[in-house]
Amino acid sequence: MKERKIRLLSVEDAKNFVKVTTGCDFDVDLYDNSIMIDAKSIIGVLSMDLRHVLTVRYSGENEELEAFLDDHMKGIEKIA
Repeated sequence: MKERKIRLLSVEDAKNFVKVTTGCDFDVDLYDNSIMIDAKSIIGVLSMDLRHVLTVRYSGENEELEAFLDDHMKGIEKIA
């Protein structure tokens, strides 16, 4: 199981995140503290507080997902 921290700064980021996760052939979960949702659900992702740093957990390999996560974790170390 892999775990990464990300920051979705806009609704557009959330939509792009869901688009990337739906292309994965494995489960991707999104956590905000004790709340967990299916990261392939646009309604679920938009229900999260996008002001927070979120945790993504997944167990497969997908280059597009890894690239998206890399791009959306910049600056987290400074605020987390």
